[in-house]
Amino acid sequence: MDLFDYMRETKQEKESPLASRMRPTTLDEVVGQQHIIGKDKLLYRAIKADKLGSLIFYGPPGTGKTTLAKVIANTTSSEFKQINATIAGKKDMEEVVKGAKELLGMYQKKTILFVDEIHRFNKGQQDYLLPYVEDGTITLIGATTENPYFEVNGALISRSSVFELRSLSKDEVKTLIKRAVYDEKKGMGSFSAEIEDDALDFLADVSGGDARNALNAVELGILTTERSADGKIHITLDVASECIQKRVVRYDKTGDNHYDTISAFIKSMRGSDPDAAVYYLAKMLYAGEDIKFIARRIMICASEDVGNADPMALTVAVSAAQAVERIGMPESQIILSQAVTYVASAPKSNSATNAIFSAMERVKNQKTTVPSHLQDAHYKGSQKLGHGIGYKYAHDYPNHYVDQQYLPDEIKDARFYEPGVMGYEKTIKEHLEKLRQE
Repeated sequence: MDLFDYMRETKQEKESPLASRMRPTTLDEVVGQQHIIGKDKLLYRAIKADKLGSLIFYGPPGTGKTTLAKVIANTTSSEFKQINATIAGKKDMEEVVKGAKELLGMYQKKTILFVDEIHRFNKGQQDYLLPYVEDGTITLIGATTENPYFEVNGALISRSSVFELRSLSKDEVKTLIKRAVYDEKKGMGSFSAEIEDDALDFLADVSGGDARNALNAVELGILTTERSADGKIHITLDVASECIQKRVVRYDKTGDNHYDTISAFIKSMRGSDPDAAVYYLAKMLYAGEDIKFIARRIMICASEDVGNADPMALTVAVSAAQAVERIGMPESQIILSQAVTYVASAPKSNSATNAIFSAMERVKNQKTTVPSHLQDAHYKGSQKLGHGIGYKYAHDYPNHYVDQQYLPDEIKDARFYEPGVMGYEKTIKEHLEKLRQE
């Protein structure tokens, strides 16, 4: 690197966004994701030992997928190449592969290829990489916000370790925000800025675990706020709200805050009060709550609290969640209102919830064996072992039902699902009682 290259890179570093400048260069600087990079975890040990296989990082935006790739780039002795699947083509990959072959052949030096947004590659592009991953020409690190088991070539998945990154906690985001405001080397410390506690709490809260979102707001606030009489830049709640483009709902002194509103919203749906539920929905929407988060809460309530009393509730909730992802605001407020009022007004039952918890507890605490007549009888030699013998095919009998033991012998008389008497579940209850009497 000559002097001009150095000066150009230094200038780019200074002018790059705060979120980029704050990106950790070592594992010890990374905030969050301790479930995969804690000092006793496999990924931590592999990075430290520079013994990485192919990896897929999967998680929401701003959780550190690219950050971990950059940390690997700083610690590995391998050649590190990066491409973005949104703009890269086959030619870019061919150049990487060609260089990787030369390095491996001439210097026995490995190449790590980091593909950001790997789910954007089509099947043909992913297939192109496969043989070079298989023969060790390149070590692949892919980053994706989508479920890799649906969006990434199954053959690539089978040759990679998949690590799921989680949204950062509120405290972790606060740590990053304070580091950004006061760190003079990488952050905005030279600006003599201060962030007020309520602004810090607000940004950490509404960022939704997305560190990049929070840091972008901090940078915008510091760069656009005039200095006060004391010579400092003060990031107040109003400044923070404006910079992250989320409204601050002014809560009263009874302790009604962000989490209380969400709690009240869920309890109002569960309690069959559509008026209260839609009010809290409006309150969250006004405050800029993530519509996908709201939709997830409605889906959970539809299954957990309505269940089979009205099976359509889950269908309505899932359809609403899909619709808000495709449509966005402001129209999504109508879709969410429809789902909320439906779920809140539906008859309620938590019998399905109780059933799985009860069954799970039994599975944890008691070993059982599948009855032989229910065991798979299709593989060679299975009938000699008695598998499938004596099984009664329900459709061969009147009303498509035959009295037969399905539970293991050890718990043959157990009852896990006890239908309630509300809505459609009353019909289910009567149907099961009739069958059991036959």
